[in-house]
Amino acid sequence: MFLEFVHHCSYDCVFVYSLLVCSLFQALQSSTIYNITASRPLIQNQTLVSPSKIFELGFFAPNGSEKQYVGIWYKNTTFSKVVWVANRDKPLGHKDQSASLIISGDGNLKLLDGQQNTVWSTNVMTKSNYSAAVLSDFGNLVLQDGNANEMWESFDEPTDTLLPNMKIGVNVKTGKKKYLISWKGEDDPSPGSFVLGVTSETPPQLFAWNGSSPYWRSGQWDKSKFNGMPTMSNTYLSGHEIQQNIDQGTTYYFRNNYNNSFLGYSFISSEGSIESLRWSDGWSIIWEVSRTNRCEIYGTCGPFGVCNTFSSPLCSCLKGFKPRSDEEWNRGNWTGGCVRKMELNCQKSTRAAAMTTVEKDAFWQMKHMKLPDSADYLSNIADAEGCRSWCLGNCSCLAFSYVHAVGCLAWCKNLIDTQQFSREGKDLFIRLVDVDKGVPTKTKLIISLSTISGIMLFGAGISVCGLFKWRGKFRKMTIPRVLNSKATANRSEELLRETAWKGQMKQGDASELMVYDLDSILLATNNFNMKNKLGQGGFGPVYKGKLNDGKDIAVKRLLSSSGQGIAEFKNEILLISKLQHRNLVRLVGYCTEGEEKILVYEYLPNKSLDVFLFDSKEKAKLSWGIRFDIIQGIARGLLYLHRDSCLRVIHRDLKVSNILLDEKMNPKISDFGLARMFEGTQVFINTHKVVGTLGYMSPEYAMGGIFSEKSDVYSFGVLILELISSKKNTSLDYHGQHLNLLTYVWHLWCEGRGLALMDEAIADAFSLSEVMRCIQLGLLCVQEHATDRPDMSAVVLMLSGQSDLPQPKQPAFTFQCSTTHEVQSEEEYIQSRNTITITMAEGR
Repeated sequence: MFLEFVHHCSYDCVFVYSLLVCSLFQALQSSTIYNITASRPLIQNQTLVSPSKIFELGFFAPNGSEKQYVGIWYKNTTFSKVVWVANRDKPLGHKDQSASLIISGDGNLKLLDGQQNTVWSTNVMTKSNYSAAVLSDFGNLVLQDGNANEMWESFDEPTDTLLPNMKIGVNVKTGKKKYLISWKGEDDPSPGSFVLGVTSETPPQLFAWNGSSPYWRSGQWDKSKFNGMPTMSNTYLSGHEIQQNIDQGTTYYFRNNYNNSFLGYSFISSEGSIESLRWSDGWSIIWEVSRTNRCEIYGTCGPFGVCNTFSSPLCSCLKGFKPRSDEEWNRGNWTGGCVRKMELNCQKSTRAAAMTTVEKDAFWQMKHMKLPDSADYLSNIADAEGCRSWCLGNCSCLAFSYVHAVGCLAWCKNLIDTQQFSREGKDLFIRLVDVDKGVPTKTKLIISLSTISGIMLFGAGISVCGLFKWRGKFRKMTIPRVLNSKATANRSEELLRETAWKGQMKQGDASELMVYDLDSILLATNNFNMKNKLGQGGFGPVYKGKLNDGKDIAVKRLLSSSGQGIAEFKNEILLISKLQHRNLVRLVGYCTEGEEKILVYEYLPNKSLDVFLFDSKEKAKLSWGIRFDIIQGIARGLLYLHRDSCLRVIHRDLKVSNILLDEKMNPKISDFGLARMFEGTQVFINTHKVVGTLGYMSPEYAMGGIFSEKSDVYSFGVLILELISSKKNTSLDYHGQHLNLLTYVWHLWCEGRGLALMDEAIADAFSLSEVMRCIQLGLLCVQEHATDRPDMSAVVLMLSGQSDLPQPKQPAFTFQCSTTHEVQSEEEYIQSRNTITITMAEGR
């Protein structure tokens, strides 16, 4: 009996023990899950793990904080950092033990607090009944539909950490940015003040901001590494990559982790340091940007200063420059930078007398350099010598560098954030006055004075001889002889002007252009055959031509009867030769043989925009997508002219017929005959020669002769509205109620019927938000007062959706009956006020 009791007792005990072990095992198993579904939420004390258990997602409280968050971290490493946070803006209370991460009824992944309130959500618009959330071995939290199609991913919403295979960057067309934003503090994941992203320029740079101020930059990407990061590995296996698609407007940086071969991450801290770490039996720093290294901080040495961590003091001026303020420099405050000691030779040459010889500038080579910020990329220059020649021929060019695998970079703005390393880096060539070569200044002065004196004596002798001859022959002159003498004098003066401007053509950038002889032009155009005529411009007719090498060209021939003349012709050559942008037409060469004045351009097969836009059949080929791309392309071209080129240029005749289209319908601004250059300090220019096209001229220019960048902005606004409607501004086809297109658009806008402006030919397929944004922007650009209009940098941001649009004011509707009023002189008007000027270093 006793043995039987013991036997039964043992059986029951074993059963109970087994039941307890099984329950404990199930409890342990339930603390780790591999997906979140509608029937399996993630609750506290549980974690979601990746298939290979590399990453883990769960609830956490940073450094003993009284706030809770949902985040991701490496699972099996010591001192693992939280690499992503879902609810960084809305923490849970520390005592909330009922919070959960669920799949909601609409298929979204949601974080609910203990009261079942939504704290955070993926906010996917597409509904799915069978959604699931999984964590990949790359650390990417992915929301999938029932067919395993990706609906949302955490890689699209980074916090302060960049994981391998995660991308950060920008899409300038959509305005979407994927940037890293620091934590506010070590125990506070909410967004801090430091931001790390990628610029959209070519070549791109990693760039950090402290608030809105530039804080750090990596230097330009050279296809393998960033030139301002000498410790960065450039081997293939390092995995650093930049993906840039100019047509799509995207630029992204990421680190490719081949086959998940390593564990690592990069992050920006709450104090502004940037670190990249890798796991190898512990976390080790691969590279870092430290706040204690002042050379890493943007603009430490100011404009034209260079920083070197091995020098004392850290900052010095570039060769040929001196501190702007010796007092501040000696205090260790170098941000004011340096100024040039001597004026450049090219600046002197513009004021020098005709008989004075001015030496060319020279370039000083600096090795192992982090290249300055704000470089202009010249894609059409093939080698280092071409890069040097271009810079030498442009007085605005202050430095250049030819980077293999990238090409020619030039700087036309202040050289800012320059650093010199002990190794790595690039060669930078600084433009200087070559004071060490040539004839001494005193000797030059003696030679110049002697030459001038000799010329004066020779001229006096000729004058005396001429006087005696004139007195002896004067009485024998007849009226026809007097007329003949006058004609000869005019011809001599004309030849003198001809020789002078041909000499000017040979200077600077125009010397880089192809000079064609007339025979080759006649052969290319079949003697200007009417069958080859493309159109009629302000200068005269434009013909299609084909050179001996098979290359198609567009030939613009100046007519002697043209309202525009030699001055505009010369202006176009000298101006376009200095401008290089994919949205500007490219000048190939020119011909000045005999009486002919001919410009040779690249040939654009789709001719001008008006050929399509104002043709009842052809306009259907301009879909809304094409029209919007054209608007954006023109805006980028104007921004380049106004702000980003080596010159500040006002076009003055922007209109639909001056927009040419290439084979892919990309726009190119043409016809620079009326363009004017601005000095850096000028705001407005006042001219008594008002030239332009009816309907596109701003009111202050048409009526007062005052033009500025805002004059081009006005023309651009008219052009936008014409592109949307396929109607000319000066057309009278507005139901008999409106003076022009602008009054018609304003009427529709005030009635809330802006969409009625849309051309019916494209009304079946368009983006409502883009169209309405463009209509509003067009009205902003044609406001009556120039100060109310946005500048082109603001326009580009508004087009990309990166900036809000204010409400427009009523546009100007006044037109001039005559477009040309000529007075011989022009005067410049520069606004000035008694104000304090503050100079700040600006990044991108």
